[in-house]
Amino acid sequence: MEDFRAIADAVAHDIATGRLTAGDRLPPQREFARRRGIAGSTAARVYAELVRRGLTVGEVGRGTYVRATPPTVEPALAEPRTFAELGTARVDLELNFPVVPGQAELLARSMQKLLRGGLLEDALRPVGAAGTPAARQAAAVALARTGWAPDPRQLLFAGNGRQAIAGTIAALVPAGERLGVEAFTYPVVKGVAARLGVTLVPLAMDDDGVVPAALAQAPVRAVYLQPTLHNPLGVTMSQRRREDIAKVLEDKEIYAIEDSIYGFLRKDSTPIAALAPQWTVVVDSLSKRLAPGLTVGFCIPPATLVDRIGTALRSGGWTAAHFALAATTHWMADGTLATVEESKRTEAKRRQEIVATTLADFTVRADPRAYHCWWELPEPWRADTFVAAAARRGIAVSPGAIFAVGVGQAPHAVRLALAAPPVADLAAALESLAALARDTPDGGVE
Repeated sequence: MEDFRAIADAVAHDIATGRLTAGDRLPPQREFARRRGIAGSTAARVYAELVRRGLTVGEVGRGTYVRATPPTVEPALAEPRTFAELGTARVDLELNFPVVPGQAELLARSMQKLLRGGLLEDALRPVGAAGTPAARQAAAVALARTGWAPDPRQLLFAGNGRQAIAGTIAALVPAGERLGVEAFTYPVVKGVAARLGVTLVPLAMDDDGVVPAALAQAPVRAVYLQPTLHNPLGVTMSQRRREDIAKVLEDKEIYAIEDSIYGFLRKDSTPIAALAPQWTVVVDSLSKRLAPGLTVGFCIPPATLVDRIGTALRSGGWTAAHFALAATTHWMADGTLATVEESKRTEAKRRQEIVATTLADFTVRADPRAYHCWWELPEPWRADTFVAAAARRGIAVSPGAIFAVGVGQAPHAVRLALAAPPVADLAAALESLAALARDTPDGGVE
């Protein structure tokens, strides 16, 4: 029996050599299985592997398309003058890791302190989930927000934010149990839940976030929430909604996993942890604040859960590396982190202004302080078709379906991540997408 990875390798080779190009639609899985003489389950694994490798994008029941990739040859004659036709690399509006000018130099200067004396030798030794006293103190100050400051004694450290989420879910929700999530949620949570054997329960949302009544009625052990600059919708819960959610947590004895990854962009919002401290675990990381390549994740549980979550982080191999912890401790303690954060807040506003101007004629949900926005596409566009058409123009965007939880019609929307391209490329890409959206799918996709 042919291994699904070998079949995925063959498709990847077709993409690399140009036999399949950006925006091409793969056959339905059943037809692919018939052509290859393989089982339908094997075809499904092949398609999932291609998505995992970042080679394709698609929506169940709608189609699978080759992602946008940098062109390897000068394109042949085609109708629109796209990024790909101009010979430039793709414009990435999928990943969201903000970097501001001068950031690397600023981090490097601070790093010099770590490389002197015996500090580096100490940083190369192992460290546990509780980190070091210096790291706990620095993180407690850095993560504080309006109305809330974490207790350093309750801080735990993971390798990154995803590991912090995974360790907390593993600690709070046994295999076979249910975790509540917003109807649109961070896709990584979907993958983590699947690997841990946890069932996700989608909770209804309105313009203020999760509906409290939906949470109160849900048969869940815990709930994962993004109350500040929700990904992908950009919603920030009002203070009243946070209070209502906190009351449900206390009344129903439900633990909340509060993801504050974008909290540094809106430090004026009070975490739910300040309102229901015994029922909330805050998770965060430095991947957005600083950079994903050298980051640390944080878990701040109530005192009653510190041991349980610490055990989960250790058993899962999710604790932070000591060198990364030492480096980020320096950046938090000497003001480097605060400087970079302020620059990123300014840059986010600048990029949102471009969105507001370029996409003014469309239905876009966006917070002026966020690095992403949610674009509800005009009729007759569907997300999968739009993603494929954008790919042909060398622009990668995320279809709304990857954020949706549960069975239902995929949203005719895309999320645009604004952090990756230079400002000029971002503006040009948005202009190209706006022109595409004003066209029809027949005109946008060959």
